[in-house]
Amino acid sequence: MYRTLFVLGFRRWSAYGAAALGATFTNCTFGLIRSAVMLAVVGTAGGTLAGYDRATTATYVWLGQALIGPVHVFAWSELAQRIRSGDIAVDLARPVDPTLAYLAADLGRAAFSVLPRGVPPLLAGALITGLALPHSPAPYALGALSLALATAVSFACRWLVNLSAFWLLDLRGPMTLYLVLSGVLCGLVVPVRWFPHWLAVVAAATPFPSLLQAPIDVLTGRAGLQTVLTQALWLVLLLVLGRAVFALGARKLVVQGG
Repeated sequence: MYRTLFVLGFRRWSAYGAAALGATFTNCTFGLIRSAVMLAVVGTAGGTLAGYDRATTATYVWLGQALIGPVHVFAWSELAQRIRSGDIAVDLARPVDPTLAYLAADLGRAAFSVLPRGVPPLLAGALITGLALPHSPAPYALGALSLALATAVSFACRWLVNLSAFWLLDLRGPMTLYLVLSGVLCGLVVPVRWFPHWLAVVAAATPFPSLLQAPIDVLTGRAGLQTVLTQALWLVLLLVLGRAVFALGARKLVVQGG
């Protein structure tokens, strides 16, 4: 059943070819802007900043642009809309766990996004600035697992934010707060390694570095199995919390209609 939902998630997003091409262009454009800014910062710092030189900084930027699509560090409100409309009652009536069903579909979405939104930014980065990537296969194999975990952690975070719709009439406030916090603490703006110590401690206490900083570190060989295990731990904790909150919200849910 979950394999079917994974395939359906892949097919659903592959139907929008023009949107995928537009996202590819946007990713590459922002990659140019971000790489120019961050390389200027490294140059101002003397050529190296917190262990990043020009080559590794450019690699960080382009890998980040390649991963933000599959990981999906953007807004998502499908569950909240179903809660508000009452369609969530259909999900509750189905003989399948809602959390795992939505997760399987989201993993299918991520699998499709790797092609149009992941590969082109890496090619653009290789041609424009060059990429400093490992020459052994081990970081890529472990990095693929890290990327899958990052996608699942991202889903678990967005799932929890959407569950607030059981108690709130409008999701825009929680979603905006989530996007601001996750965008900064996941390493999308600048690498977490560039943070001042106090902010790095705050980031480490959240699951957000597991969304982007962790898979980039694993793919570039800066981190290994311990980082992947940390991602797995966050995933388990968030899914357990999500199931508990979902059960609590479902007990108070009242759906009007025939």
